Amino acid sequence: MTIRMEHANLHVRRFDDAVRFLKTAFPEFYVRSESASDGLRWMHIGTDETYIALNETNVNQDSNRRPYDGTPGVNHLGYEVDDVDALQERLAAAGFTESTYPNKHPHRKRIYFYDADGNDWEFVQYFTDNPSERNDYDLPDTD
Repeated sequence: MTIRMEHANLHVRRFDDAVRFLKTAFPEFYVRSESASDGLRWMHIGTDETYIALNETNVNQDSNRRPYDGTPGVNHLGYEVDDVDALQERLAAAGFTESTYPNKHPHRKRIYFYDADGNDWEFVQYFTDNPSERNDYDLPDTD
């Protein structure tokens, strides 16, 4: 059986900022479909194979939940990319906040950025096709 994530579905407060974040991170993303229901926007943005479903929220208060705070919820979404350095430059130039913690591994490089709603996103580039090297957790992953 082949398994892959087809899509993720997120509620966002800053809809246009969410779209800008995703198009900056993934220039190949396009709007697959967009509409509104009860005055709230929704969108599928991605490629022919995968996408992010965005739903505009009408909840105005800030949530107390933050990634990694120990409460239930998503800490980050992770994406494999071909050029993590170029992606890092694009997101930083667009004004997004980097949340990367020190990490160094001979077979992968990971960076993290917050979107406008405070969601954390991981981007990883692998330098090998060997699964045992890609998935090696015994080597130090810090500087």
